[in-house]
Amino acid sequence: MKSRKAMRGITHRLSTLVMLVPFVFFILFISIILSGSVLLLLINAGVIPLFPMGRIFVPLIFLLLISLFIGTVLAILGGERLLRPLRNLTEATKEVASGNFDVRVETGGSHELSRLATSFNEMARELSSIETLRSDFISTISHEFKTPIVSIRGFARRLKKNALTDEQRNEYLDIIISESERLTRLSSNVLLLSRLESTEKVVEEIEYSLDEQIRRTVLLLEPQLQKKQMEVDIALEAVRIIANDEMLSHLWINLLGNAIKFSPDGGIIKITLAIIDGDAVVTISDQGAGMDEEVKRRIFDKFYQGDQSRATEGNGLGLSLVKRILELEKGKVEVVSELGKGTLFTVLLPVR
Repeated sequence: MKSRKAMRGITHRLSTLVMLVPFVFFILFISIILSGSVLLLLINAGVIPLFPMGRIFVPLIFLLLISLFIGTVLAILGGERLLRPLRNLTEATKEVASGNFDVRVETGGSHELSRLATSFNEMARELSSIETLRSDFISTISHEFKTPIVSIRGFARRLKKNALTDEQRNEYLDIIISESERLTRLSSNVLLLSRLESTEKVVEEIEYSLDEQIRRTVLLLEPQLQKKQMEVDIALEAVRIIANDEMLSHLWINLLGNAIKFSPDGGIIKITLAIIDGDAVVTISDQGAGMDEEVKRRIFDKFYQGDQSRATEGNGLGLSLVKRILELEKGKVEVVSELGKGTLFTVLLPVR
């Protein structure tokens, strides 16, 4: 890899030299032709006498001075044209530094300048998209936090009224508790996602039993399964992997939690684990309503919730966490779903 980069660097430098040599040669050639023509005209006009061979240095000095003057003028004019893209790039860089990410520069000119301009435009586009995502994220998360807070405040004010039955009071308290738990989950997921997105390399990896971790996750979610009278069909091979067990625990909790949430009461969730082509392959399937193509395309977007009727049960960050965790663990996730036929998530993790 390093040798390839070194070869590319040498190639780029050679291309720059190849570009500069003809430019310098052109200036010298033009200046010599022009100065020689001027000298010949002056000799023919009698301004400069035709000296014998012993005194030929006088015309040569005159020729050198004219060549120097013409070459300087041509170099200034050519350099002005050559440096114009660099000045434009400098001005565009100042615009980006001031916060204007919509600026673009022309990509014409030499090979090196064209590559530099193309890279600058790509950088500006990336910065613009990041700024848009940041603005959207702030707007969305403000809305996600505001909704339960307004709900808690409203029901807390109702509780101050004396003319409430015990049933109403308990109902309002349950809503406040539910919204408080929703806020807790939201803040935890936001902090976790922020930490994962700022992480480039997984640390604290250990060797552990993946099948036992999945069984523990099922036991952890047992209250939710019992509440919906659901069953879990498990077929797990004994698999040991090297990974960050805490991160993968979040992954299984989110995937299984989604399967429970979107499955009907009394449904069955199937979980399998096997080694296929050197990867640990985990499948989680449910009997829910399924997803159309638009929902499948966006399910890993932050705060996106395809089923708005269940929006109060989540915050749209679970699958974003799943995607980021698998990116860090060099794994991937595949989704197969059809309306009315449930959803199947397949997770592939490298076994090291």
